[in-house]
Amino acid sequence: MNSQQLHSLLSSADRPALIHVLPPEIFAQQRIADSLNACVFEVTFLTTVAELAPDKSRRIIVYGAGNGSLDAKVAQEKLSEAGYLSVEMLDGGLAEWKSANLPLEGDPAVPLSPEADGHFAVDPTLSVIRWTGRNLFNHHAGTLRLQSGTIQLQNGQLADARFVIDMESIACEDIPDAAINAVLISHLKNADFFKTSKYPTAAFLSQRAEPIAEASEGSPNFLLHGALSLRGITKEVAFPIVVAFSDENQLTGQGMLDLDRTEFGSTYGSGRFFQFLGKHVVNDHVHLHLKIHARRSS
Repeated sequence: MNSQQLHSLLSSADRPALIHVLPPEIFAQQRIADSLNACVFEVTFLTTVAELAPDKSRRIIVYGAGNGSLDAKVAQEKLSEAGYLSVEMLDGGLAEWKSANLPLEGDPAVPLSPEADGHFAVDPTLSVIRWTGRNLFNHHAGTLRLQSGTIQLQNGQLADARFVIDMESIACEDIPDAAINAVLISHLKNADFFKTSKYPTAAFLSQRAEPIAEASEGSPNFLLHGALSLRGITKEVAFPIVVAFSDENQLTGQGMLDLDRTEFGSTYGSGRFFQFLGKHVVNDHVHLHLKIHARRSS
């Protein structure tokens, strides 16, 4: 159904249930008059529609963003599979409706995203670094905690980020036997790997963040360059990150990188430095998944 057809139908006696399937903040900003709102991204979508339109034989028109977004198509499929007998989709969604100069309700001043500038302090209780170490025969995984950190956004861009990592917090999550787990942690903390008695913290200082052109939501939107200091050695690293707001005061970032531990003096089990390792070989690279939560401080 196109926009003109829907516009005519809405003024007829046989008016359908018109459902806007985008989140409430978008509904508040722009909607077709007398629309109902059920966000298709919510797991409660079908429950919400059942409350808004309990008669499954009633004609329903769903619409979303348009411009190739699959929101309305998914809504139509979900409702049809749930037993609704007459579900149609507005072709082109809000984008097509606006291009046809048809009227919309709502408050365009409602912000769609929080203010993107300011200073943010990292919350060490919510932030975590997940690590995975491997060899040819086995792997282990666990966590590291941040001691502190700050992030600064300026003109909508990442201007500065710095973190201190508590190396003494290293933990393994996949060995249930407490005694064996303790042996591995001791192994990781001693000079074979991270020598935490001498270097109890590691640090990262950003140098620049390059925006990634045409990044979609949920995919990396910056390539972060910085200096990582580990075991008293500082090396430049670069890796893609996602930075986004969960609300106006909460900033979340995540990134993944494969770190060559041997560049920081951790040579245990490395085939580049030892021969005849057999089952004692350990991969040079450690996989890291960073999840950072920070709250606005100014």
